[in-house]
Amino acid sequence: MKDKNPITEDGWGELSRLTAARIALGRAGNSLPCRETLRFALAHAQARDAVHTPLDVSALAGELAADGHRVVEIHSAASSRAEYLQRPDLGRRLDNASREQLLAEQDKGCDLLILIADGLSSRAPAQHAVPLLRELLPRVRELGLNVGPLLIAREARVALGDEAGEIMQAKMTAMLIGERPGLSSPDSLGLYLTAAPRAGRSDAERNCVSNVRPDGLPYPLAAFKLAWLINAALRQPTGVALKDGSATDPRWTALLARQACLVKD
Repeated sequence: MKDKNPITEDGWGELSRLTAARIALGRAGNSLPCRETLRFALAHAQARDAVHTPLDVSALAGELAADGHRVVEIHSAASSRAEYLQRPDLGRRLDNASREQLLAEQDKGCDLLILIADGLSSRAPAQHAVPLLRELLPRVRELGLNVGPLLIAREARVALGDEAGEIMQAKMTAMLIGERPGLSSPDSLGLYLTAAPRAGRSDAERNCVSNVRPDGLPYPLAAFKLAWLINAALRQPTGVALKDGSATDPRWTALLARQACLVKD
């Protein structure tokens, strides 16, 4: 009995090496093995931390400034993290000070206004916004589009970009925002593109590229998808009518092959 393994392994164990999903956990009697219980507790703690940890705006702004960007910091109408979580409506609109700040901005009328927001995971923009922009902005400039100042938004929901974009008279907005954490992805970044932004836009009027992170959709592929959507949005509205056809572009195949080589190496 002493030599008997108390854990009954799952037959799908080999497949578990190919995904972060919780499959083939095995069992110890009628319960999960201790190792899986501890992994679950760690993932849950990481997800909670992602939601509650404040975004280090100064550090992010410093990285962006080092890349030569002009940064404007704004805030939603939610006065605290607790209020933000309890009142999603407040996260969708600017506070008075930020509204006045944007109204006073001279650099209006850009083709693309980019906002970087904490959302429900401060880890996501802190880790992924800068490397994603390094991939995205050269593609945007290839399209001949001008980009406004980068806005860093705290306690923000996606729709905050509608009001900010309307005030800044932008033709479209791209919101880079922390997504709701999962138990294997506490740092996913979501990209939301909205043409002709104005307060009151619905989610059906924007396109989303989700799970942007090295273990999800890598930066080069995410930047290509978003740039493809931006180019398409020059000719038609964003939202349910704009279908993502980036995978039919020959350049997408080349990017996939390059990414596969990087993963293999």
